[in-house]
Amino acid sequence: MGAAPSKLVFAAVLIFVLTSYSLYAQGSGAALSGTVLDSSGKTVPDAKVSAKNVSTGESAATLTHADGHYSFANLAAGDYEVSSSVEGVGIAVAKVALSGAPQTITLTLTQPAAAPSENLPNAPAPNKSEPSLEDLGFSKSETQANAEQQALLDKRTHMLKIHQRLGLITTIPMIATVITSFNAGGKNESSASRDLHVALGSLTGDLYGITAWYAIRAPRIKGTPKRGPIRFHEAMAWIHGPGMVLTPILGALAFEQKNNGQKVHGIAQAHGPVAIVTAGAFGAALLSVSLKF
Repeated sequence: MGAAPSKLVFAAVLIFVLTSYSLYAQGSGAALSGTVLDSSGKTVPDAKVSAKNVSTGESAATLTHADGHYSFANLAAGDYEVSSSVEGVGIAVAKVALSGAPQTITLTLTQPAAAPSENLPNAPAPNKSEPSLEDLGFSKSETQANAEQQALLDKRTHMLKIHQRLGLITTIPMIATVITSFNAGGKNESSASRDLHVALGSLTGDLYGITAWYAIRAPRIKGTPKRGPIRFHEAMAWIHGPGMVLTPILGALAFEQKNNGQKVHGIAQAHGPVAIVTAGAFGAALLSVSLKF
């Protein structure tokens, strides 16, 4: 009977020792506490606070109380990164070295610096099918001008884009006019063919006039260098511009002579060659700003 009580006493002592050691081990960790504040110094309740051990990567998290206070207990000694983040209020990060002594860290939430904008003045246009300022003869440094000059650049770019698009549209009746010219004269004496040729020529002239207006009225920027394609484009304008004036005049003379039953003669004979040269110069001018070279 004496052995049983001895075993019970031994077991009780062993449990007491182990429990005391466990409690001692649990209470031997470092303590960390503090307060979370916003940028104005007011406490922030229910803010999440994390404490990350830099060496082990282990993290502990808690929430602040109604008074903005937080606390961690039983953290292993070491270097920690303490952080808090609240949407709409800001973030805060602090470093602290924990040992046996309790530490106190106040976290003040601030908004992070705004990231630099990606929409820079010289950013390339999303749609590369349209000409940019550089395509129209402007250097990158010139696009970084003051507001007044930038407004002029924007207006010039807009008008020249319309000029280019109308130029593409004008090529349709122009080509049709050239094709119908083969049935408007020569051996074919059909008045219907001549009338169609004249109508297409008139439409081409009207569209050409509108196209030229946008180029002429576009604001000029003094001191703007012109690249090869732009120079060539303008040089061709000195050919197809006068040609678009002479072609209908010569055509009207040829039309009148044909309607009178006469053979085209005199200066009216230049109608065809002038029209071909005009159409060729117009096409070359169009290609010079549509293709890169």
